[in-house]
Amino acid sequence: MRLKKDDMVAVIAGADKGKKGRVLEAHPKKGKVLVEKVAVVKRHQKPTQQNQAGGIIEKESLIDASNVQVICAKCDKPVRIGIKALEDGKKVRVCRACGEMLDA
Repeated sequence: MRLKKDDMVAVIAGADKGKKGRVLEAHPKKGKVLVEKVAVVKRHQKPTQQNQAGGIIEKESLIDASNVQVICAKCDKPVRIGIKALEDGKKVRVCRACGEMLDA
């Protein structure tokens, strides 16, 4: 999985197609990501010490990593990601459209 926390992504498939958001969590073993304001579900919450009121809360749920694409800062659109090795042996993610490095 080539997605990391704090990447800006666009949803390319599913009910939330077209929405954009920031990756809050990445779960590589599951192949899923948690994206800000995408795949929002309602859950019943019991009152706790932190949340005295309880009630129905809205929160993001995991979506499959294959349903999102990283937004390139230079292209300003969803792009595929490639891996490029630098001279010092370090690997970086690059935009397949323009060749811009995504890892700063």
